[in-house]
Amino acid sequence: MRCPCQITPDLLSNSNAENLENDKSYLDCCKPFHEGRLPKTAEQLMRSRYSAFVMVNTEYIINTTLPAQQPLLDKNAIAAWAKDTDWSGLEIINHKPIGKRHAQVEFKAYFKNDNGLQAHHELSSFVLVKNSNQNAQWYFLDPTVDFKITQKQPCSCGSGEKFKRCCGQFLP
Repeated sequence: MRCPCQITPDLLSNSNAENLENDKSYLDCCKPFHEGRLPKTAEQLMRSRYSAFVMVNTEYIINTTLPAQQPLLDKNAIAAWAKDTDWSGLEIINHKPIGKRHAQVEFKAYFKNDNGLQAHHELSSFVLVKNSNQNAQWYFLDPTVDFKITQKQPCSCGSGEKFKRCCGQFLP
């Protein structure tokens, strides 16, 4: 099975052998991340999160969001949205590392509805956090989560910096 993150709108309309040769299977692409391997880049995390939405892997979606934001996520709403969306492909437009701990990924997630093929265009932010084992792990910074932190508090990612100098520049 082709990995959901490898399907692009041009592949949907033009599935010639040349395009298919470069595609990765789910087994070789996102499945290892869904089973616990850590993505090395924010783009890998973005791709694996898209695949998790397609496959309605709500646990992965929640677990790859900044830990301070996880308790504020609505698991049932995420699952319903993922299940009810007719996903049609992913296009990574740009992956931009920002400093040592942050990155942004601009993408279009394609879906079909009554109006035909539509695109959700987003610029997502990510942060690299060292966990208790001193392993670095990428997390999605969810701008839709209303969590209470002031600009002068220590950042919720654990960097030791003030929120405004760290993740605050990527969240409203």
